[in-house]
Amino acid sequence: MAYSIRTFGDPVLKSKAAPITDVDGKLVRLVEDMFTTLYESDNGIALAAPQIGVQKQIFIWDLDGDQQVVFNPEIVESDGEWVYDEGCLSIPGLYVEMVRPKTVLMRGIDIAGNVVEREADELEARMYQHELDHLHGVLMFDRMLPEQRREAIAEYKRMQVQAELGAAEAPRRRRLRLS
Repeated sequence: MAYSIRTFGDPVLKSKAAPITDVDGKLVRLVEDMFTTLYESDNGIALAAPQIGVQKQIFIWDLDGDQQVVFNPEIVESDGEWVYDEGCLSIPGLYVEMVRPKTVLMRGIDIAGNVVEREADELEARMYQHELDHLHGVLMFDRMLPEQRREAIAEYKRMQVQAELGAAEAPRRRRLRLS
């Protein structure tokens, strides 16, 4: 079953998710449904449970065929800086240049209930950080300076209006450089 992805403005996206205390069959089914939702999305590589309205500390990803799930993740180390145009399934179509740590060490629990650690850099590291933000009620807009945030939200709202009006020239993807 595919879920609807919650978008900017939905209060569930601003709430902190609860930790997973037991991996059971119901949770396994939720993970399967999250992958179905991810694959039906428009070019997403990862999905956090709050993005489908489930306030649990879960995120899944499929990065170059590496299909994984992690419960109760945390970043235990990070280093460096990496600038990249970041997008979000909950803010569809908008990509904003953002700076995040280049490398991270993430720790969490896998579907078998084992503690796992994953070292990552660049895109994979950014993905972990972005999805972990969702579990804490943080959107990429929240990582911006106030003026940048106003500009990005205004652009996103313009894109929504264009899409609602069915404007033929409305782009599917907008890149916004914030300096």
